[in-house]
Amino acid sequence: MTTPPSPSGPARKERQWSVILGAAFLMATSAIGPGFLTQTSVFTQTLLASFGFVILLSILIDLVVQVNIWRIIAVTERRTQDTANAVFPGLGTLLAALIVIGGLAFNIGNVAGAGLGLNVMTGISPTWGAVLSALFAIGIFLIKEAGRAMDRLAQVMGGVMILLTLYVMFVSHPPYAEAALRTVAPVKLDLFAIITLVGGTVGGYITFAGGHRLLDAGIKGQAALPSVNRGASSAILLASLMRVLLFLAALGVVSQGVDLGKDNPAAVVFQHAAGNVGYRLFGVVMWAAAITSVVGSAYTSVSFIRTLSPFIERHHRWITVAFIMLSTLVFALVGKPVAILLAVGALNALILPISLGTMLLAARRPKLVGTYRHPGWMSIAGWLVVVAMALLSVQTIVTTLPKLFGS
Repeated sequence: MTTPPSPSGPARKERQWSVILGAAFLMATSAIGPGFLTQTSVFTQTLLASFGFVILLSILIDLVVQVNIWRIIAVTERRTQDTANAVFPGLGTLLAALIVIGGLAFNIGNVAGAGLGLNVMTGISPTWGAVLSALFAIGIFLIKEAGRAMDRLAQVMGGVMILLTLYVMFVSHPPYAEAALRTVAPVKLDLFAIITLVGGTVGGYITFAGGHRLLDAGIKGQAALPSVNRGASSAILLASLMRVLLFLAALGVVSQGVDLGKDNPAAVVFQHAAGNVGYRLFGVVMWAAAITSVVGSAYTSVSFIRTLSPFIERHHRWITVAFIMLSTLVFALVGKPVAILLAVGALNALILPISLGTMLLAARRPKLVGTYRHPGWMSIAGWLVVVAMALLSVQTIVTTLPKLFGS
């Protein structure tokens, strides 16, 4: 039996661009989960137009983190945990454990969000909505071309979220001039909001979703760096576009004196802007955000343990399925455990400085990167983010632990 020839020329470039775009959407839609929708709405209500400055600053930080990590994944041609173990034995195993624990806990919230989305759209109970959504996500990984199916899901759902939120933004009539002014000249500033946005966009497993996807697709090495740069920056810009659209939609609503409340502020934004139709659209956006985050969390979390054991590598697809099933089972039986989510939030605050710092160290080791020379400005900007996030992660733990123990 002859092996079919691999695509070449225009067909090969088209296939490569499809993978890059899929990786960008995978990372972006992994970031745009239920928490993303809630955080953006809440911070818009508290900071008003000045939240635009927070978004702008977080975008710059996100780009530094994302481009650094994706480039170093490409030139080492290894998954992050393997690079970390090469830098310091055992560090990759620790990082993998943090990623999987965090990914599993937050995936409970993603499954819950998917259930809520179906509930809003169809009236089905959130629990059954979560179960049906989990079965849909599991089906993605059981398809023979799972990687391509995952890319396509991320692209379609990402496009749906952006278009629907764009419509809601227009009908909410936000004060565009005020938003533009306060994006560069804020009257309010919230450090916690900046950290939350950075952590929600490139914290935990999220920043590695697209980088590992490119690696699995064979897009690696120094020759692939231009493509990697495009993918990394596109991913951040896609997530940021959604953030800006939702910010403007929420700003249009709160500028009319509407209180978004605490239960489901994003739903209030959609409903007040576009009535009952807007509420149904919120259900679609919530489900799209949640289901892509379920897929992204499961794929990336398992990718961190695949190379740690030959058994896991052989059966990674079924382990991914089990990951989704366990998340759904926990939600169906006990709901979203707030204490666990708080504890993992504290752990996730540590993941970014550890992972980024490790990758920056790896970039200076010829044994790992060969003749590659990491740009000096990227290293300096990266280390500044490492120090800032490390200090703030300690603050996160200090403020979280008393809440866990009720003090």
